[in-house]
Amino acid sequence: MSTDMHTTNTTDFTGTTTGTTTGTTGLNATATGTWADDATHSAIWIARDAGRPPLPHRNRPQAAHIVSLLVAAVLTLVGAGNLIDVYGSAAAWATAAIPATLIGSLVALTGLVPALRLWWQIVFMAFAQLVVGPVLVLNDTTIAHVIPTARTLNQGWVHTLGSFKYLLAVAPPTGTGDGSLLAVWTICLWAALLTGIFAVAGDGRLTMLAIIPVAANLALCALLGSSNGFQRIAAGAVTAIILVAWISARWNLLELGRWLSTTIIVLLAASLAVGGCLAVGQHRTILRDHYEPPLSPYEYASPLSGMRSYIKNHKDDVLLTVTDLPAGSTVRLAVMDRFDGNVWNLSDTAMASDSSSYRRVGTSIRNSAKGKRFTATFTIDEGLSDYWLPLAGAASSVTFATASDADSFYYNTDTMSSIYPARTRDGMSYTETGVIPAIPTDKEIAKASAARISQPKAEDVPDSVDKLATAIAGGQATGGEAAQALADKLKETGWFSHGLSGDYPSNAGHGNYRIDQLLAGSAMVGDSEQYASAMALMARSLGLPSRVVLGFVPKNDEGDISENRTEKHGGTTVTKFTGNDVTAWVEIKLDGYGWVAFYPTPKETKVPDENQNLTPPNPKTLVRQPPVPLTDPLRDDNQATSKSSIGGSMADDTPNNESWQRAMRIIRAVAIYGSPLWILLIIIGLLLAVKAIALTRARKHGSVSQRVAAGWQAVTALARQSGLDIRGTRSEQAHAIAEQMGLQSDTLETLGREADYVTFSGQTVEPGQVERYWRDVMHERAVMLKSMPVLRRWRARLSLAGVVHAPGGRNTRSSRRKGRDS
Repeated sequence: MSTDMHTTNTTDFTGTTTGTTTGTTGLNATATGTWADDATHSAIWIARDAGRPPLPHRNRPQAAHIVSLLVAAVLTLVGAGNLIDVYGSAAAWATAAIPATLIGSLVALTGLVPALRLWWQIVFMAFAQLVVGPVLVLNDTTIAHVIPTARTLNQGWVHTLGSFKYLLAVAPPTGTGDGSLLAVWTICLWAALLTGIFAVAGDGRLTMLAIIPVAANLALCALLGSSNGFQRIAAGAVTAIILVAWISARWNLLELGRWLSTTIIVLLAASLAVGGCLAVGQHRTILRDHYEPPLSPYEYASPLSGMRSYIKNHKDDVLLTVTDLPAGSTVRLAVMDRFDGNVWNLSDTAMASDSSSYRRVGTSIRNSAKGKRFTATFTIDEGLSDYWLPLAGAASSVTFATASDADSFYYNTDTMSSIYPARTRDGMSYTETGVIPAIPTDKEIAKASAARISQPKAEDVPDSVDKLATAIAGGQATGGEAAQALADKLKETGWFSHGLSGDYPSNAGHGNYRIDQLLAGSAMVGDSEQYASAMALMARSLGLPSRVVLGFVPKNDEGDISENRTEKHGGTTVTKFTGNDVTAWVEIKLDGYGWVAFYPTPKETKVPDENQNLTPPNPKTLVRQPPVPLTDPLRDDNQATSKSSIGGSMADDTPNNESWQRAMRIIRAVAIYGSPLWILLIIIGLLLAVKAIALTRARKHGSVSQRVAAGWQAVTALARQSGLDIRGTRSEQAHAIAEQMGLQSDTLETLGREADYVTFSGQTVEPGQVERYWRDVMHERAVMLKSMPVLRRWRARLSLAGVVHAPGGRNTRSSRRKGRDS
């Protein structure tokens, strides 16, 4: 029945029903049937207007069509909302999604006019797709921001499909570069059209077909979206609720008179749906993860291996010029966390779950770093031609002068470094916006613990690394303190040399042979390539997550970071990095501070000569000596063989002490953790727990009479558990307990009489009286336990006699019989 009509049915005593239909005009008409749909309404109005000339607005859309189109538009935008976090900006997403949805809905609405159906709709959609969309998205290519140019039309055609590839290839947030907004424009335009066509259909049953484009829109945007999505639970719930209400209304199944119950049912169904989704695993298939694998870093040689060539060939040549970079900031080229025994190299998620991969990024990069924000321009000078793009801090965006340069940019958000497969070249320029992470103080580092992450295992590490690391920092309380000890000791005891012409001999390389030569050879001499590798391996041996960084450091003459290298020109700053500034350092990940930089390389002015002792420190000599005892001779209770400890112990080569100590540790562990005493204590704990549970259950469960009877049984059970022989009526039992335990019988007799009263009187007893009775029972049990000797008391506590009993059992029946006899 139409919602505009009201039908009054009158039934007489014979069961005949007469239907009277009242329209909104107040007229009454006898109806032999019902007006079921809009088509019937149309027929009536046509009959009423028979003979009149047709009006020009015959096909004018009705209010119901407008409402349906608005619902279809909302469903389209909710589904496309999955792409908001892909673009990284709701405002940027809205500039394309909302106009495309409105245009698609209007084109669907033109289908109500027969002259505009199909062919004209196709023309409108082609114009919107190939002209309106490019003008809006590629507005910088138009004339006066309105008139499209040939470039606008050409790029619009190319990016219509290329934008989808861009969304798949670039890690979110993609930004709005390369016409990427044409993807959401295309999706919303066509989804709104297809949903709108079914929304304005005359037959309400066709609305069911609108589910197809709505579901397709949701699925496509989810596949192109991110693993988190944008409010995906809310979007799914809203979509389901709107579809149910909309289809019900279009099928004339939505009874507005029952809107309250309908709302409750819909909200309950939505809650159950959301709860069910939360109960299962939250996994979303993302095409981006399968479309194109990220750039593999294993195809590139170790960046650290080429460090010395920069110093040898371009020591005084400017390789990189950076403007507006904060003074004293370092610039990183590559970050390496995988050691295969020969070199340090890059890794990705294929080697470690906590690593990131090198991926294409858009005009914006997700960045949660806290520190000093900056926007700096980098210019590559002659001599720096490599696969590593110099960057500072954590990047938020990197923009290039030409689009072709941006196509070769791959960024790793974990290492904050980039691979540039096209190789850097002279004159190349780009601008980075980012954050220089805050540097913790030495005190904060010393208190910080090492983070726990997954890293590729270091292979073929020489023994000298573990020995020296344990001797230097094996006894430090925190990871930060251990890292400081390693860096300070290497910097203090080592000597500096690049091994170039005129320098003290120092071999290049940083593999296991060269590191063993540095730490256990005849001379501890090298540059940052060796010292960074050595410290990173020593940190790994102590369980600290470490990695080696290659980059530019604004050095002074001693090799320390200096803000004086930054020149000021008016309102801008300029830092020029030379080949001599290429340096390696170490990063350790600490809880609360992330990756913290350490510089273990000795000062560059600390140059060795033949008259100095260049041998590495002996692990045995690095051990801190304990204070001299007052009476006993100097000795160490915690000796070690082949290793040294810094926890106040001396290295000893005698294996007997170590074997004896190991045996004693095993004996102590067995005595503490495997002793029968623990088994006994566990059994005692279980017995006490079982009795407490049984007592609580007897107190709380059953009828009033059963709970009172169970209370008296708790008293007699304790007496039996202590070894007493209790028989007879409750009165006789009370006298026996009082006599054998040396207690006053008044309280016990009172408890017995009250139990008899509840059992035999048949009177109603309030629950509060039962609780009072049980409080008296528990107090009397405590008095009984206190009167017992210690051993007898523990016997009663641990005995299970009478723990499991049924109210109304043998003792109760006996009491009843005695009561009747009396």
